Amino acid sequence: MKSAGLAVEAKYVSKADLDAKVYRSAGHFFGTTEIVLAAAEKYLQPSGAEARHRPGPSDFQRREAIRYRTPGGEFVISYAAGFPVGHFDLSPLALYLDHANLLVVKDAQGNERPVKTKADWAERVAHIRAGMQQAMGPLPEAARRVPLDVETVAEERTEKYLRRKVRFTPERDDRVPAWLMIPNTVPAGGKAPAMLCLHQTTGIGKNEPAGLGGLKSLHYAHELAERGYVCLVPDYPSFGEYPYDFKKQGAHYASGSMKAIWNNLRAVDLLEALPQVDGGRLGVIGHSLGGHNALFTAVFDERLRAVVSSCGFTPFHDYYGGKVAGWTSDRYMPRIRDRYGNNADQVPFDFYEILGALAPRAFFSNSPVRDSNFDIGGVRKAFA
Repeated sequence: MKSAGLAVEAKYVSKADLDAKVYRSAGHFFGTTEIVLAAAEKYLQPSGAEARHRPGPSDFQRREAIRYRTPGGEFVISYAAGFPVGHFDLSPLALYLDHANLLVVKDAQGNERPVKTKADWAERVAHIRAGMQQAMGPLPEAARRVPLDVETVAEERTEKYLRRKVRFTPERDDRVPAWLMIPNTVPAGGKAPAMLCLHQTTGIGKNEPAGLGGLKSLHYAHELAERGYVCLVPDYPSFGEYPYDFKKQGAHYASGSMKAIWNNLRAVDLLEALPQVDGGRLGVIGHSLGGHNALFTAVFDERLRAVVSSCGFTPFHDYYGGKVAGWTSDRYMPRIRDRYGNNADQVPFDFYEILGALAPRAFFSNSPVRDSNFDIGGVRKAFA
């Protein structure tokens, strides 16, 4: 421990400490998974006849992952970050060959049954979320929710709202820059609806929705704040004032998409905690990169009661005729390339399901008829 630079005192455990003890994991959509622990005493005693010694670097130095298999998946302890980080990898689901058919649900053996009850639909939505995690990596456990530690960097009062530059902590050793915009119309002690505003692929990041550059037609946070909505506009990792190395800083994420989802969930935490915000009236809006991240985030966060996506999606088979390589950079979902071979048939979720998972919440899509990325024909099929 000390050689790894960790101020941790080792505690040696005995057979009695471990034998028949049970580890329970509940931080995933398939409920509780149990791992029964047992001491390998005869292998660990240095003087024992069956003692085993592994020469070379320690787990900390190897930066490898240790995996414990369970019926529902694998509990993984990763040393990639230089210290142990645990998460649960779900077992592959029975593949839904027709992602457009939302009215069937499959059991673990792949047997289909019709969705007839709220419980059936809840199970189908759980499978949609799990399919997204197969491609994006697991959603971080609740323990990753450290204090937000919101810091005000600068602020300026405009004619209709206060614009405040803030930074907040989504998880250990990370700070997200964002604009917080509070309308002048919010009375003392009063509360207003709030919107999480997500920017497109642009070097200026959060500044464009905030009205500080870029296309005037994409100044939606500025417009919403002028209309009385509290707005929070974070930078996506690697844009604006948020330098981010997905391979180093994001080593415990399988995708930039999941990192962005987590940051956005924490941004919703921030909005919900503001005294000026009505926590029952929260929404999310975004264009292009922000458009599909608005959808992704809302699938995992039902506090978002209204969802707006502009130029944000089309089913994978309609994205450049099924050529999905554009989704596979470190900023997005490299597993689509590495695990699913850029085969749209193999991707374990699709936008039909994402739209379905938003129900019964309000959703608005702005989908241009000449969008070369997100084909309007596919958008229409997703709504059919």
